[in-house]
Amino acid sequence: MLKISLKDWVILLTIIPTTLIGFSLAGYFSYTRYAELNDSIELSAKRIIEPLAIVSKQPLLNEDRNQLRQLINFVHRSQSDLIESIIIFTADNQMFVTSAYLGNTDKMRLHDNEKMAAFTQSENEADTYIIRSPIIAENSFVQKSNEANNSESNSAQSKSKSLIIGYIAIQLNTSKIQLKQQSELLIAFVISLLGSLISALFSIKLITNVTKPVSAMVHAIDRIREGRLESRVNGKLVGELNFLKNGINAMAQSLASYQNEMQGSIDQATVDLRNSLELFEIQNVELTIANKKAQDATKVKSEFLANMSHELRTPLNGVIGFTRQVLKTPLNEVQRDYLQTIHRSANNLLKIINDILDFSKLDAGKMVIEEVQFSLRESLEDSLTLLSALAHSKKIELSLHIDENIPDSLVGDTVRIKQVMSNLVGNALKFTEQGQVCIDVYAMQQTDQRITLKIAVEDSGIGINEKQQQTIFNAFSQADQSITRLYGGTGLGLVICQRISREMNGDIGFTSTEQKGSTFWFTFECLVNASPLSLFDNTYCDKLNHKHILYFEPNQHSNNATTQILKQWKMEVTSVTSELQLNNALSKKGVSFDYALIGHSDASTALGELKKITSQIKHLIPSVHVAINTTSSSLQEALLANGATTCISKPLAMVNLANALCYQNTLMGNNLIRHNIAIKKLDIKVLAVDDNEANLKLINALLLEQVEHVVIADSGIEALELCKDQAFSLIFMDIQMPVMDGISTLNAIKTGKNRNINTPIIAVTAHALNDEKQKILQQGFSAYMTKPIDETMLRHVIYEYGPDEHIKNSATTVPKLLSTLTNTTDITSNQLPVIDWKLALKRTNQSNDLAKEMLVGLVTCLEENKPLVMKFMEDQNVEEIKKIIHKINGACCYCGVPLLQKICNHVETQLKLGKSLVELEPEFFEFWDEAEKVMDEA
Repeated sequence: MLKISLKDWVILLTIIPTTLIGFSLAGYFSYTRYAELNDSIELSAKRIIEPLAIVSKQPLLNEDRNQLRQLINFVHRSQSDLIESIIIFTADNQMFVTSAYLGNTDKMRLHDNEKMAAFTQSENEADTYIIRSPIIAENSFVQKSNEANNSESNSAQSKSKSLIIGYIAIQLNTSKIQLKQQSELLIAFVISLLGSLISALFSIKLITNVTKPVSAMVHAIDRIREGRLESRVNGKLVGELNFLKNGINAMAQSLASYQNEMQGSIDQATVDLRNSLELFEIQNVELTIANKKAQDATKVKSEFLANMSHELRTPLNGVIGFTRQVLKTPLNEVQRDYLQTIHRSANNLLKIINDILDFSKLDAGKMVIEEVQFSLRESLEDSLTLLSALAHSKKIELSLHIDENIPDSLVGDTVRIKQVMSNLVGNALKFTEQGQVCIDVYAMQQTDQRITLKIAVEDSGIGINEKQQQTIFNAFSQADQSITRLYGGTGLGLVICQRISREMNGDIGFTSTEQKGSTFWFTFECLVNASPLSLFDNTYCDKLNHKHILYFEPNQHSNNATTQILKQWKMEVTSVTSELQLNNALSKKGVSFDYALIGHSDASTALGELKKITSQIKHLIPSVHVAINTTSSSLQEALLANGATTCISKPLAMVNLANALCYQNTLMGNNLIRHNIAIKKLDIKVLAVDDNEANLKLINALLLEQVEHVVIADSGIEALELCKDQAFSLIFMDIQMPVMDGISTLNAIKTGKNRNINTPIIAVTAHALNDEKQKILQQGFSAYMTKPIDETMLRHVIYEYGPDEHIKNSATTVPKLLSTLTNTTDITSNQLPVIDWKLALKRTNQSNDLAKEMLVGLVTCLEENKPLVMKFMEDQNVEEIKKIIHKINGACCYCGVPLLQKICNHVETQLKLGKSLVELEPEFFEFWDEAEKVMDEA
């Protein structure tokens, strides 16, 4: 865009308009004067020629040339400065007389075929100006017209011709007029030019007086903008320019003051900032020291928690362990009640300790959510089994319903899932005096790889009011203080459940109505295990398939849950909820039942009613089973004596219900089927090391129930001396001991000269922190057991790490304790057969040829893929190995190779969980060892 300066604007607005106006006026007035001069000469000529034409009429009629000459000469002389020539022409356009012979006769005469008009005419050609005027004879016209009265043929035109007898032509001299016109034009131009020059002078003066100061001000402002605030506008100015100068100078002065003030502020701020940085540096040092102290305090806290765990669990181990041992001896009812009270109190104290430790781990962010394969139903039923005693004591109906579309085989942290559900169900039982506690499990989101489950626990207890609901998830708080007094607890349970749920990508919540009950729910995310963990369905379904069962259960939720299980086994179920419906079902003609299942919430008060129903139907149905809400052996024996086939304790677990229906004349108590199996001790020698006398006695007693020889030591030094002289099959080592702790003793045994360098050493400790467990296993211990010692876990450890030859040669028939359900095939060792032909026939519907074909296909698959697996392991190609292992796993599912299938399934699961091939190298060696056995035996 073109920028126009102030100087240019002054020129544009002063000189150019003035010049345009001056020349426009000069042109206008010159043109007007030019026209006036032309008009004046024409008027003068008319004033001369028209009187002359009147006077010349008579001489022309008389053809008196002399008179006319004298007349026109006189006029010529009197107007010689204007007239160049005067000529009189006759009507026929012939010169009659002239005043001078200098004129141009041809120019003054009318052109050929041109007629003289009846009025004066002028003609201007170049520098010649000619004017003509007709000479009209009016009397002659009258006379001639009278003579022609009789001639009607004469036209008006001939009459008019008779009027003009000639004309006078005067040639005027226009040179003087033109000179005058030019002089006036020149004068006007000069005047206009003079006006423009005067305007230019004023403009220059204006530019000098205005634009120069303005330019100076602009330069001064530029200098001020560049930071040179000492710049000022100088000179003496007038009017508004002086005001503007003063304003700019004042502005510069103010900016200089502001800059000085700002610089002072900056300097002060710099000083303050320097002081602040020094203070921050000091504070950072202090924070570093405080952080180190906090870390040290955290370490001390962790050590304190570990020590507290040890110090509390150690005496609890003795209390709980010996209580269990005494409960196995013959006791009267009062003694048994006292001991059970001690056992429950100790377990409650242990739960409080666990809550505090869990809260501490969650608060420190050290809780690790594990991913292991587990059976959903088995895990949840195990949790309810532990809580069933409280439900029985309060005569509360406890039932579990799992949506049939939920896969049972999952991968997740089953321990934490059971912990959250146990806490919610325990609270529900605690705050419910009568009625029921219902647990429902259903899927919120499900894909082929992942599933989000929701477990809702509904009770009919005291409920929670709106005010109490606001703080229910606060740590160390309960609904109100009276809750603690009435029901006990630390107030940490729900907080721990909330944090655990969130660690498992879920949440927790509740709805509650005071005095009507509450519903607590929690969600969690698990992986879906593609391969089933148990052979449960294959074991029982054939025996129960299409069998008719009459099921009587008044509680609707329990009725629905158990009915679903029965239908899952493809049984024909007739479900009733009242005695009237029961009688109607029994009275139907043509309907027979293979089984009857009778359930009741309160067997103690309804024993007579249950006996009556049992007596009524035992003659109609061959197998009658009673499910009662108690573990009282006297009630069970009374019902069995009355004709019941089995007596089962609620809540009904799937495995217990299946065993009750499939195995006859079995007494069930404490939710476990007690088969008449002779349990024989293992002929092995075991060393137990513990510095606590009570714990040492307890573990000695527990081990003597399962092994033949137990040697005890109360210190690491004594244990080390025993290991030099004796060989042990297993060593159970306490961790925290004076002088020489368990880890030091382990290292001395593994590195010293003794007979137990390769003996499996099991850590037995009251330390409950997860990182402590990892540290212990990293030290070289084979396994890890926490106090209080659980008999089931102890049995599992012995059979897992004990010598195979002793276990094989023993006559003990003990089911292997796995986290998954096992089949009911009699297994006399902890090892599954390489090829189980009965299982193979079962999976091929008793087709011998098909079973052989499946086995041949598996062997072929193993032979073809072994070199490929070796190659891919060298290349670390995990994806290709996944495909091959999945293929082999699928082939194992149709063959009777239970151990190979188990190993293959484990390897595939670990690969899906992201384990590297290096980490799984031992599993691959075990896999190919078992594969070689299968191929050899096949």
